[in-house]
Amino acid sequence: MSEHRRKPPKASEGGRAAARRGAQPPGRRAAPRDTSGSAAGPYGEEAPYMGRAAARRAQKSGGRRRAGAAGAGAAGAAGAGYGGHGGGGGHRGGGYGGDYGGDYGDDPGKGRFIDYPRAGRYGASRWIPSWKLVGGSALGSMALLIGAAGIGLAIVGVPDPNDAATAQKNVYYWDNNKPMVVAGGGDVNRQIVPLSKIPQHMQDAVISAENASFETDSGVDPMGILRAVFNMATGGTTQSGSTITQQYVKNAMLSQDQTLSRKVKELLISTKVGATVSKDEILKGYLNTAYYGRGAYGIQAASRAYFNKNSEKLTASESAFLSALLNGPNLYDPAGGVGEAATKDKNLARAKARWSWTLNREVAVGRMKKADRDEIGEKFPKVLPPRKATEKKGQIGYLTDLADGYVTNKGDITKEQLDRGGFHIYTTFNQKKVKEMESAVKTIYKRNMRPKERERDKHVQFGGASVKPKDGAIVAIYGGQDWTKHFTNNADVTGAQVGSTFKPFVLAAAMRDGVRDPKNPNPDQGRTDRKQVSPRSVYSGKNKLLIRDYAGKVWHNEKGEEWRQVNDGNESYGDINLREAMRVSANSPYVQLGMDVGTQTVKDAAVDAGLHEESLDGSTNSPSFALGTASPSAIRMAGAYATFAASGQQADPYSVRMVKKEDNVVYQHKKKTPQAFTSAVADNVTDVLKNVVDKGTGTSAQLPGRQVAGKTGTTDGNKSAWFVGYTPQLSTAVGMWRLNDDAAAKNRHFLKMFGTGGQKKIHGASFPAEIWATYMGRALTGVPPANFPTPVPIGDKIYGPGASPSPTPTPSDTPSASPSETPDQPSGTPSPTQGCGLFDPNCEENSGGQNGGTDGGTDGGTSSSPPPPNGGNGNGGGGGGFFGGSTGVPE
Repeated sequence: MSEHRRKPPKASEGGRAAARRGAQPPGRRAAPRDTSGSAAGPYGEEAPYMGRAAARRAQKSGGRRRAGAAGAGAAGAAGAGYGGHGGGGGHRGGGYGGDYGGDYGDDPGKGRFIDYPRAGRYGASRWIPSWKLVGGSALGSMALLIGAAGIGLAIVGVPDPNDAATAQKNVYYWDNNKPMVVAGGGDVNRQIVPLSKIPQHMQDAVISAENASFETDSGVDPMGILRAVFNMATGGTTQSGSTITQQYVKNAMLSQDQTLSRKVKELLISTKVGATVSKDEILKGYLNTAYYGRGAYGIQAASRAYFNKNSEKLTASESAFLSALLNGPNLYDPAGGVGEAATKDKNLARAKARWSWTLNREVAVGRMKKADRDEIGEKFPKVLPPRKATEKKGQIGYLTDLADGYVTNKGDITKEQLDRGGFHIYTTFNQKKVKEMESAVKTIYKRNMRPKERERDKHVQFGGASVKPKDGAIVAIYGGQDWTKHFTNNADVTGAQVGSTFKPFVLAAAMRDGVRDPKNPNPDQGRTDRKQVSPRSVYSGKNKLLIRDYAGKVWHNEKGEEWRQVNDGNESYGDINLREAMRVSANSPYVQLGMDVGTQTVKDAAVDAGLHEESLDGSTNSPSFALGTASPSAIRMAGAYATFAASGQQADPYSVRMVKKEDNVVYQHKKKTPQAFTSAVADNVTDVLKNVVDKGTGTSAQLPGRQVAGKTGTTDGNKSAWFVGYTPQLSTAVGMWRLNDDAAAKNRHFLKMFGTGGQKKIHGASFPAEIWATYMGRALTGVPPANFPTPVPIGDKIYGPGASPSPTPTPSDTPSASPSETPDQPSGTPSPTQGCGLFDPNCEENSGGQNGGTDGGTDGGTSSSPPPPNGGNGNGGGGGGFFGGSTGVPE
C-alpha cells in the first residue's frame, strides 16, 4: 500500500480538508455532473479517468508542481465526496484522490477466479450463474469424471466369478445313461456347460432379445447406467445394466444389491471385461449364470426344468421361450408365479407374446431366416409342469450317497471338490431293479407288519443289495423306507450279524486251503501240510458238541469253560457230511470245521471272496466265528456270493462307472476280476448251496424254471435274519432286523424278533427269502434262464473229531430235518454236562458246560468276543460302508 494509506493526512492539508470544506454550506454546491452522471471539472469538461497506478505516476512526475488538476481528476473520477469541486488540494490531495478513486471506481468482480455470486448484480440475479460459469462447470465435472473413470479402470481388475456363480449341482445317471437326479453340490441348481453345448439358436434368441449389438459393442451402455443411477438417486425404480456383458458381470462377479456403489463397480468391471474377455466367454458365462425360474440357474438346469432335455437338444422355439424367462421368470412361467399378476393365464399370455416377439426380433436383426420363422408359426412349445430339481426321497438319497462315497474313495476327487459340484456321475444302478427291490420290501412289509397293533412289529428294518457276477456292478439296493426319514443306508452300513450265511466261506476255505495236520505243532501250516476237504467229508452233528482245536485239545473260553456248541432247537444230527449239514444248517459241524481249518484262514477266504476285512475284525478268536458273528453289509455279502456264481472270479462291488466334468472324463472304472478260488472250489460251493434251495432251508427262495443257490441265516436271540442267494446272472442279499430308528434313543441295540410279523420266530427262510424271491423273479424278467456249471470232484473225504469213519450216512437228497427252515443258530441256553458214548474216545465226562448261545452264538461267541455295542460295527463303519471305515454304529 502507498504511504498515504498508512499515514492519514492532517485536517488542514490536502484534498480531504478541502473536501470537508467543500461539503459545507453556505452557498457552495457540488460540482455539476454531465448527462452521463460523471463529475465535471470547473470548466465543464469531463474529468479524465485516472486509475490508482496513474495517480501514483502523476504524483511522482509532478515534482514540486501543484498537481491539483490530476488530484481533482482522480477524485472526480472516483466519485468520492472529498473535494471533487475545483480540484485544489495540492500534492497530497491528488494522492488521496487517485488512491480512493482507484479503489471504488474499478469493476468489483474483476480479479476473482469464479465470479459467483455475481458482482454488480443485486437480489436474486446475483445467484443465477452465467453461461460461462455453467459451461465451465460442466466441462470441469466431465474432466473430473473422465479422470476418475480412467483411474478406476487402471486400478480395477476383473474379479474371478464368485462362489455363488460357480456353485453347481451334480448330475447322476442310471446305468442306461438317463438322468436319475440332480443333487448335491450346494443349494444352487446349476450345471455349467460349454458354449458348444448351447445351440446357436439359443444364443441368437438371447442376443436378439437382450442385446442386439452384443458382438460389436464395448460391453457397456452408458445411457442405461446413467438412467439407472438417476433413478436410484431420485428414488425412482431400480434398474440393471442393459448389456449382456453387464448382466454377466452382475451375476457372476458382483452381488445383486441395487446400490450406487455396485452400479459404479458394474460399469468399471464391465468396461474392463468387454475389453479383455472374449465375447464367447462372456455369452457362455451369462447363459450359465442367469436365473430362469423353478430354481434353475443356467441354461442346462433350465432346459431340464422346463423340457427335461439337455440344453444341446433345444429347438429354436424352445430357445425363444427360455430367453423370454430372462425378462422375469415369475411373470413368464406358464405354470404361474407369486402374486396376483402372475397367474397361470396371465403368465402364459405374457410368455406367448414375448416368445413370438423374440422370434420376430431374430428375423429383424438377421439371426433367423424368415422361412424358419414361418415354419414355427404360432406353435408355442410344450412346457412341462414344475417338478423338483433335486429329489432324494425314497431310495434316491441312498443311491447318491453310495455313489458319492465310491467316487471319493476310489477316484481322485475329494469331498470338497464333489461338494462344489459340476460333476456328471454315471452310476451302475438300474432304475427298474431299484424300483422292484423297493416294491418287494414294501409288499412283504404291508402284508405282515402291524406296528400299531403289535409291539414286536415296531422298528422293523430291511436292507438289500443286488450285484452282477463277473463284473461287480451294484444294480440295486434297498437302503431303508425313505432317505429323508431314515438316514442310515441299510444296504451299506448295518451292524447286523449275518449268521449262517457265513458258512459257505468256511466250506470254501476247507476246500481251497484244507484242514491242518493235527500232528504238526505249527498252527500256521501252509497248504502243503494241509488236507483238502471234500463236501462229502463227515463231521459230528451232535447237539452240544465238545469243540476242539485242530490238534484235538478241548477249547476253553477265557473263563476256563469248555466249549460245547449247540444246534438251534437242540437238534442233534449225528454224523453228517458237510453238504447235508449245510442243507439243514447244522451248527456243530461247521464250528468244528472252522477250528480245523483255522479261523484266520476262514477269514482270509471270506476277504478273498469279497467281504471287507474291517467287518470281520474282533471276531476271529472265537469258534463261533464260523457261524457269522461278523456283520458285513448286504452289498458285500451279495458281492462275495457273486464270486461263487462267477466260478471263483472276484469282482469288487462298485456303484460308479464314470465321472465327467465339462466333458472331460475324471474317473473311469477299471474292471478287475482276480481268481479268488479255483472253479472247482467255487462250483462245489454253488452245488452245495443249490441243494439248500432245492431241498433244504431255502426252499422259499425257489424261482420256477431257474437254478438258484443260496443260504439262510438266523442269529442268536433272533436279532437278525438273512437270505443271500444267486443265479448265474445276479447275486442278491436281503437282511432283516429290529432297531430303533431314533439315533438319540438311549441304550439303542438290536431287538429280538420273536413274534414279529405274527410268526413265532423269524428265520432267513421267512420274510428275507420271500423278499429275495419276489425281487429276483421280477428283476430277471426277460432274462433267459441259465444253469450253474457242473462241479468236478474235489478234496478228500475226511472225518472230523468225534465222527465215526463208518457212519450211517444221511442221504443228501433225503433231509434229516424238515425242508422248511431249521433254525441254524445256538439256542442261547447253557449246555449241561453231556454223557459219553461207550466207545467214544473223544468224549470227556463231566467236562462242564458251555453257553453256546449268547456266548457261543452269533451275538459275540465267547466272552472274549462280546457282542458289539449298539448292534455291531457295520461294514467297516458308518463312514466307509462297503469301502471300509473306522466307525459304524448304526444311527
